[in-house]
Amino acid sequence: MNTTTRSFITEASAILGSRGFTQDLDLIEPWLTDWRGRYTGTALGLASPASTQEVSRLMTLCAQHGVPIVPQGGNSGMSGGATPDDTGRAIILSLRRMNAIRNFDEQARQITCEAGVVLQTLHDEAAKHRLRFPLTLGGKGSATIGGLISTNAGGTQVLRHGTMRAQVLGLEAVMADGSIMDTLTPLKKDNRGFDLKQLLIGSEGTLGIVTAATLRLLPEIGGRCVIWAGLSSLAQARQLLLHCEGAAAEEMEGFEVIPSHCLDAVLKHLPDTRNPLSAHHHWHALIELVAEPEKVDALQPLAETMLATAMEQDLLEDAVIAANETQAEAFWLIRDSISPAERAIGPAMQHDISVPVATMAQFVEHATPLIEERFPGTCAVAFGHLGDGNVHFHVLAPPDAVPGEWELGQGKEISAYVHDLVTQWHGSISAEHGIGQMKRDELGRLGDPVSLSLMRAIKDALDPRGLLNPGKLLPLAKGGLNA
Repeated sequence: MNTTTRSFITEASAILGSRGFTQDLDLIEPWLTDWRGRYTGTALGLASPASTQEVSRLMTLCAQHGVPIVPQGGNSGMSGGATPDDTGRAIILSLRRMNAIRNFDEQARQITCEAGVVLQTLHDEAAKHRLRFPLTLGGKGSATIGGLISTNAGGTQVLRHGTMRAQVLGLEAVMADGSIMDTLTPLKKDNRGFDLKQLLIGSEGTLGIVTAATLRLLPEIGGRCVIWAGLSSLAQARQLLLHCEGAAAEEMEGFEVIPSHCLDAVLKHLPDTRNPLSAHHHWHALIELVAEPEKVDALQPLAETMLATAMEQDLLEDAVIAANETQAEAFWLIRDSISPAERAIGPAMQHDISVPVATMAQFVEHATPLIEERFPGTCAVAFGHLGDGNVHFHVLAPPDAVPGEWELGQGKEISAYVHDLVTQWHGSISAEHGIGQMKRDELGRLGDPVSLSLMRAIKDALDPRGLLNPGKLLPLAKGGLNA
């Protein structure tokens, strides 16, 4: 360890205290590997500041010493965006200690919280005031607000409420030089130039460190109707979606599609789980309608009428409405258990893609046989958020595939082919999981050159030394190195 590094460690420890900076490998090790277990790095230390001011002072120190920073929330990302490289030069900057609710404005339906607040905690806090935060996902028990903002997270309610970008009213962030950008005060109209908070949302910690946010809240729901429908095809699911949007546009909160392969996998993985319908169907739709307390009495009749007219128009084969909240949760458990059920089957290449909503059904029907023919023994399955044009397109390995080896060999060929197809259909190789390091090179291969050039220019302007989350999101520039 050279003198400069020792000096940095001494000063960082003085800024953050014994709880705020550690080089204890036992404490650091759990945060060196990403959630999927695909990336593992090393770090100079783990920094856990307790305030925005401490983040600012630490960032200033990192700039002075040229120490890279890898910001990390709940470490529940899907693209390796919060994992350091193997050089050991970077520090992990954990925001988990910054978990305060700074302000709650019940009348305005707004909450200001720090980046380390866990999503489930935010849901619980809103519920105390008969309000709700309209974004949820499977990792709500570990995902933090800072991480959700930095990756512009989606989830199952995007159809009605939009991504994380739509929930952020104001933002506080520390920039690469230690300066603090404070736009926490929400304004309905503000025409003072660039909307800088939107620039930071989805930037994966490469432009600044989100430390706090003001978020919008909605009234609590008075009740919900959760529907499980059996379908003959994904094309029929698309038509059912259009029908539901016409019949219950204000009430429809989610529309998820599940193929029979995924349902069968979950039923095998969770023996106590039951098929909601008695007959076999090639596809299934999980639909959720919600209503505020004063409108809840009309929700069940609305759902029944919507399904009856859909049946008359041959838009579904069968359907059932959850009889109670326990059954509703059982329906959603099937949807939320698809990924672990697939992991139990064997290795798979998982793709988080989007194409225009109107063409998603055609894309899946076009791409599936092409992939299975090109890569014999594989099985392509698509499930997820049909209503916003985003499905999780997974390609399961052949039965004789060797885990670990297959992903690095044929698996990479498969992902490149899937991404080629998505690009041909004018879609995105990352709908809601971010780019991280997993899809960085693919973005460089397939991304629009002008857009990539503009992104690099912004990165150079805000982080000229390339210290913020190096090696993530931005592809390598031709003839140069990626900061």
